[in-house]
Amino acid sequence: MVKALRRRWSRWVHKRIPRSDTQRCVQRNIFILPTGAGVVFAFLLVIMLLTAINYQNSLIYLMTFLLGAVFVAAMHQTHRNLSGLELALIKAGEGFAGDDIPFTFRAAASDENAAAIQLSTTDRHLEHQNVLAGEPLDLVFLVKSTARGYLGMDQLRIETRFPFGLLSAWSWLRPVANGVVYPRPISPPDKGMSSTEGDDESEERSADGHDHAELRPWRTGDLSQRVLWKRYARSGDMIIAHWEGEQGSPQWLDYGAFPGVDQELRLSYLSAQVLEREKSGHPFGLRLPGQVIDPDGGAAHKVRCLRALALFGVPNPLNRVAA
Repeated sequence: MVKALRRRWSRWVHKRIPRSDTQRCVQRNIFILPTGAGVVFAFLLVIMLLTAINYQNSLIYLMTFLLGAVFVAAMHQTHRNLSGLELALIKAGEGFAGDDIPFTFRAAASDENAAAIQLSTTDRHLEHQNVLAGEPLDLVFLVKSTARGYLGMDQLRIETRFPFGLLSAWSWLRPVANGVVYPRPISPPDKGMSSTEGDDESEERSADGHDHAELRPWRTGDLSQRVLWKRYARSGDMIIAHWEGEQGSPQWLDYGAFPGVDQELRLSYLSAQVLEREKSGHPFGLRLPGQVIDPDGGAAHKVRCLRALALFGVPNPLNRVAA
């Protein structure tokens, strides 16, 4: 019975508040009820009224009606505090699985009055935000992530209890946009390091339009991607190839370099390799089944590769709009 009522309530709310990245609080989507303190206050008013009737005491009547007027005024002020407020999702954040992903919202109060609000979901709260009239305020709400892929918010509660905390007025924002959660970086074993095209001879000689490589023995602190692993397998000598120019033999990070490894673990390995390669400043490419990202460098290339890993095999969540 309770579950059925909740489902009917959810359907009614979803019909009244469709999914959108912007919500303007107006009369049809603002709900208001007494808080716990408000219920106690109303109960005391009833007791005072009964006492005044019983004893026919004019002073008790006066206090009862005066406090009742305060309660009614608080109800109007609490509703007015939220009325006209506009909240918009301006940026859905990105981050790694297990981290808090930032969602940035912009709140703008109506021109007539300011707003004192708090934002919340079922497990997170962002309290006591004062939005002044004519001064939009950017708010960052952190959402916990658990697994890679898209990260959406079912609904964000916008609430106010101003001025006395006797009543709570609220509405919801049901965003469409999703954040992106990258695979959690896990350092792979050395044997699963990124692959290169060609053999040792092609690595050691220069080609037209490419720069020369400096070969030297391995030293502590050298990146394992620069080791000539084929030579190491034959001779046991760890030789480092240091390319002088950015065009020299870029390495590929390959999904197929980890045979027999679970898909999510492969993506975590590749995520760690992307970070390591970007930190080294050398170009790299990424090969995934059905997708190839050409070798490049820089922060934008890193984000592109991480997004490809995050969304690999993940269905598009646009069907949430109709939910």
